[in-house]
Amino acid sequence: MVKIAVAGAAGRMGSRITALSREYEGLKLSGAFEKNGHKDIGKDVGLVVGMGQAGIELKDGIEAASGDASVIIDFTSAASTLQNIKFAAEKGKAMVIGTTGLSKEDMAEIQSLSKKIPCVVASNMSLGVNLLLKVLKDVARVLGDDYDVEIVEAHHRLKKDAPSGTALKMAEAIADALGRNLDETAVYARKGIIGERAKKEIGIQTVRAGDIVGEHTVLFGGLGERIEITHRASSRDTFARGALRAALWVEGKPAGFYDMQDVLGLK
Repeated sequence: MVKIAVAGAAGRMGSRITALSREYEGLKLSGAFEKNGHKDIGKDVGLVVGMGQAGIELKDGIEAASGDASVIIDFTSAASTLQNIKFAAEKGKAMVIGTTGLSKEDMAEIQSLSKKIPCVVASNMSLGVNLLLKVLKDVARVLGDDYDVEIVEAHHRLKKDAPSGTALKMAEAIADALGRNLDETAVYARKGIIGERAKKEIGIQTVRAGDIVGEHTVLFGGLGERIEITHRASSRDTFARGALRAALWVEGKPAGFYDMQDVLGLK
């Protein structure tokens, strides 16, 4: 039985992970926690997330809640995630991280700590998106430099980071397939007299509006035709189920830095 503790369990993603955890055979929710001062600390987490009485109190911080959990699932913020993985590495607990907005320095620290524990990190844990990442590499290799690449992503008005981690992951996959350095070729905004499009640009544009869960379109534009590949998420449950699947997979794995391509056997 894989026992999990959920970080940010009363948040938008944490609440769905918590609620859906009972659907998975071989997995048990054993802890749930929130940031210091959260209004629901001390309440039954099941009642907080709408799954009914769970018999598990929403705790203040990872130390109070992790107990006998062997896997911590974290979709919080960069600062909180770094604190949580330091604790997990010290206690020998595996982690599943879906936090977005992580800097290169944050990722380097997570990779360093994953030498002590198994850790799955992915900006998007849906099956569809991770399959799409594999497809995009193949498409980019075949089309080569003769097709312009543009990525448009849309999310809800409350999302704090831009562009989305998923859009960046798609851009990285395409850049890798085309032998490009994304830091040198990415274009995040256009305005005014900008001149002709550079041949090797990878455009990444952002939309923030309403309650959009997540939409990503990759456009390969050639002369006389274009190919558009789109993924639309209609529910956060897609990401939550991916995270729970990752938790089942990562239990007992050797220490290391993994992603959803590993979890889904796509490598």
